[in-house]
Formats: sequence, structure tokens, C-alpha cells
Amino acid sequence: MLDDFMFNVQYGINHVLDINGYDHVLFLIVLTVPYLFKDWKRVLLLVTVFTLGHTLSLILAAYNVVSVNGSLVEFLIPITIFIVALFNVFTAGKTAKKEKIGVLFFSTLFFGLIHGLGFAREFKMMVGRSDNKFLTLIEFALGIEIAQIIIVFVVLFLGFLMQTIFRFSKRDWIMVVSAIVVGLVIPMIMNSDFIV
Repeated sequence: MLDDFMFNVQYGINHVLDINGYDHVLFLIVLTVPYLFKDWKRVLLLVTVFTLGHTLSLILAAYNVVSVNGSLVEFLIPITIFIVALFNVFTAGKTAKKEKIGVLFFSTLFFGLIHGLGFAREFKMMVGRSDNKFLTLIEFALGIEIAQIIIVFVVLFLGFLMQTIFRFSKRDWIMVVSAIVVGLVIPMIMNSDFIV
């Protein structure tokens, strides 16, 4: 029982930290980069909303409620990253972090749903061997949340270093990181089976 729990949590952690599937990490980077350590509650809430969306789409897929075109989802995942990165570029340096919280949270939930659908096929094979799909899903989601918190901490820490020790302005830090992510996701979008 404990072995299953550890396996599923570790699987969730590996899903996020997989070097070949770095889209999840890129999304977390652009989601976190506008914030500072003092905003940790808001960032944690955003990341948890993303996990909820991700988990909800896995539940729907595991119980055969939804089935979507894999190439469409693989196209939409980098699009979501691109949108958030561009949003950062256009709002960097603005004190508009008081924007409508609902819009940000709903878009994060929606993006979580899309990212979850990207993993749905593999997850269905994983829970196919399980006696309790829902428990497996919760354990997997816990692993995802742990990995996401690690990434968020690293991004916040790097932001702190760059802005306090290396004297980057917050605006420049957001612009540079978001622009790098845009540069990384454009090839993902262009190489998508949906476009090709």
C-alpha cells in the first residue's frame, strides 16, 4: 500500500520534472516570474488551481467522460505557455498585479485542464492497473503539486537573486525570462502535428 502511494507520488513528481516534457516547467516559470517571495500565497493558490484543472481533466479521461484529439492538445499546450509569456511581456513593470483575480485564476484553471489532457492517454494506462483509480489520481496529483512547489520556489529564489544581488529591475527580469520562454515555445508550436 505504501509502495503504491510512493510510486504514484513519485510518478507525479517525475511527470513535472521530466526533462523531455519541459512544457510543464515552462508554464510554471511564466506563471511565477512576475511574483516575489512576499506573494507566495497567491503563487501557491495559482499553482494549486493549475493542479486542480490538471487533475480534473485526468479524472474525466480516466472515467472515459472525455476523449480529445491528441495532436490538438499537443498544439494547445505550448499555446497556453505562449499566451502567459506574452501577457508577462506586455504587463511587465506595470503595477497591475491587482488585476481581476478571477480572470487569472480561471485562465490558470483552463490551462491546467489542457495540460492534463496532454497526459491523459499515458495516465489511463497507468490507472488501468490500479484497483482504485481515484486514489491513484489523488496520489499522482500530490506528486505534481510537490514538484510544482519546488519549481515555484526555484523561480522565486532566482528572481530574488537577480533583483537583489545582480540588480535586475523586476520589469527586466520578467521581460528576459518571458522572452526566453517565448523563444522556446515557438518551435514547439511550429513543430506540432496539428500544424504540420
